[in-house]
Amino acid sequence: MRIITDIAEMQAAADEARLTGKRVGVVPTMGYLHEGHLNLLRTAREHARFVVLTAFVNPAQFAPNEDFEKYPRDFERDRALAEKAGTDVIFFPSREEMYPNGCETFVEVSHLSQVLEGEFRPTHFRGVTTIVAKLFNCTKPHVALFGQKDAQQAAMIRRMVKDLNFDIEIIVGPIVREADGLAMSSRNVYLSPGERKDALVLSQALHLAKDLISRGEKDTSAIRSAMFLLIAGKPTAAIDYVACVNPETFQTVKALHSGEPVLFLLAVRIGKTRLIDNEIIEVG
Repeated sequence: MRIITDIAEMQAAADEARLTGKRVGVVPTMGYLHEGHLNLLRTAREHARFVVLTAFVNPAQFAPNEDFEKYPRDFERDRALAEKAGTDVIFFPSREEMYPNGCETFVEVSHLSQVLEGEFRPTHFRGVTTIVAKLFNCTKPHVALFGQKDAQQAAMIRRMVKDLNFDIEIIVGPIVREADGLAMSSRNVYLSPGERKDALVLSQALHLAKDLISRGEKDTSAIRSAMFLLIAGKPTAAIDYVACVNPETFQTVKALHSGEPVLFLLAVRIGKTRLIDNEIIEVG
């Protein structure tokens, strides 16, 4: 497995793979790998002969009051895990390599960047789409893999790829959870034991929504209210949003209709740690 830190070297390696007939797959991450990332790497191996993991903590997607400086980092751990998962290259550029002095071009998806996460983190998605576009140009993939836990991000990447005519297949892998239901996240390491217990309320609220729908509830306001009350009962929890949207357009859904799937999304602060979770629910 190669470690590449230089953009030109990464592009040359991708060119060589393509010229020898290899399908290139990329898994963009900010490092500090967990089983969700590793599942994406293993899936990438099923779709590509040359698998690239990018590990870059992107400053452009953090607001000044967010956790860029303390975001967990452990490259040697990531290296061992990635190699075991069958990765060919880790692209590990510096901040200066990705954002040289004078860099002033950004990529933005207008509507999707303004709702839900965009309301609470106004500059976040511009940073995400910009860095992903740059990483695509560095790694030149045929296929790129993202996780369903960041459902809004995945929808934006799909939109960007379509709108800007990237010749890249986007695959979204399922949420990988701990045995007790907590969605895996690099930020879970911030949680104290008590907060870790309270954090289970996110997946519990999604289960509650699914149960209410299975019992015939069609009013999303009633479902969201029940979820809100459940979450608010945890002493360390503060809710940013509980939403029900169309999984493709992210338009708010007010009433459920049989045969039409909906996406429930949550953003909750457990203590000082902001967690997100979601589930696509089929309406019977």
